[in-house]
Amino acid sequence: MPNLKNAKKALRQAKKRTLLNENYKKKFRDAVKKTAKATDKEEAFKLARLAQKALDKAAKHGTIKKNTAARRLRRLMKKVNKVQK
Repeated sequence: MPNLKNAKKALRQAKKRTLLNENYKKKFRDAVKKTAKATDKEEAFKLARLAQKALDKAAKHGTIKKNTAARRLRRLMKKVNKVQK
């Protein structure tokens, strides 16, 4: 346990950031999985839009890097474009 006042505050901040990061990660992972499982092309594009939003938010908040978000989205869109009617 931290003894100093600033160490206690740092611990509180770290806990809060950890929760936020876990939340952002969960949201974009779920969105990517749903999109990858989509069978209808129209539905896949709708879900891809939501996945892009989740990935961009995670990158904006520093949960993942910007290039990682772009790479994941690029791979996801490859899968979406392969989906038939």
